[in-house]
Amino acid sequence: MIRFIVRRLLQLIPTLFGLSILLFIWLRRLPGGPETAILGERGTPELRAQIRKNLGLDEPLLIQYGRFMKRMLQLDLGTSISTKREVMTEFLERFPGTVELTITAMIIAIGVGIPLGYLAARRRGSFLDSASVGGSLIGICVPVFFLAYVLKAIFSENLHLFPSSGRQDPTLGATRITNFFVLDGLMTREWDAALDALWHLILPGIALASIPLAIIVRITRASVLEVLSEDYVRTAQSKGLTERTIRGRHILRNAMLPIVTVIGLLTGGLLSGAVLTETVFAFSGIGAFLYEAISNRDYPVLMGFIMIIAVFYVLVNLLVDVSYSLIDPRVRVR
Repeated sequence: MIRFIVRRLLQLIPTLFGLSILLFIWLRRLPGGPETAILGERGTPELRAQIRKNLGLDEPLLIQYGRFMKRMLQLDLGTSISTKREVMTEFLERFPGTVELTITAMIIAIGVGIPLGYLAARRRGSFLDSASVGGSLIGICVPVFFLAYVLKAIFSENLHLFPSSGRQDPTLGATRITNFFVLDGLMTREWDAALDALWHLILPGIALASIPLAIIVRITRASVLEVLSEDYVRTAQSKGLTERTIRGRHILRNAMLPIVTVIGLLTGGLLSGAVLTETVFAFSGIGAFLYEAISNRDYPVLMGFIMIIAVFYVLVNLLVDVSYSLIDPRVRVR
């Protein structure tokens, strides 16, 4: 297992190197530039040239890229043009919120999607099967921001069951340790703060989980149907094995391979920034901050955030590979 993980980690090096090149080129091709963000549209050519010189943007691209990679390896992401704060500080403050939101959404999607997809496959052609397939189509088609506004209007503004914005009630004066608000409340035994932070995650978590839930239902259903038609399942049934043994050892274990792949990709996608959901609920995460950075042409934030998010995305896919190898040891051999 250790050799398998080390081999996968070594394979990530060229992937991250290629991502850094693409990110560097993409940012250099964006219209405007840092000088526009700092001076506005009315900056004189002399001031623009001076700022480009101070930022090193007048040097050859290879030198700029080398300096960029050196800063990334040292975790020196520079200073935000908009907030005048260190980019790493901004990231460490905002990324925990996105992680909490992503975990909430994936718990909802996995906790509902896999059982529902399994039951739909085992009862193929029933009302449950038709309802799950139809519901998954609706979940994929409905835009996330529209569902977020509907949930906010019904459950926050009309019924007043859930908070409409933010990560936590600021009047609680909760203690901050890790910036994971739920975890901080549990660590400090401030149960009201932990519960309030969790309550703030419900509506945005449901909105964000809608598309992953629909995809997981459909993938689980298709995978279980494929496994149910295999000879080894019929052989296990003919041997008189219990339904629990057949379900756990033969059906779900073999059906989980494509499901794990989809879960890994969906999790990485959500970690990359739930821009619309965070914007609707005024949720302090990296998605909303990236939107502001793009609008303000805040290049240090864009370069730092996107590169770190890419690293997390790649690490999530590494966890998928490890999960693969645990479910099916033959993967390590191949």
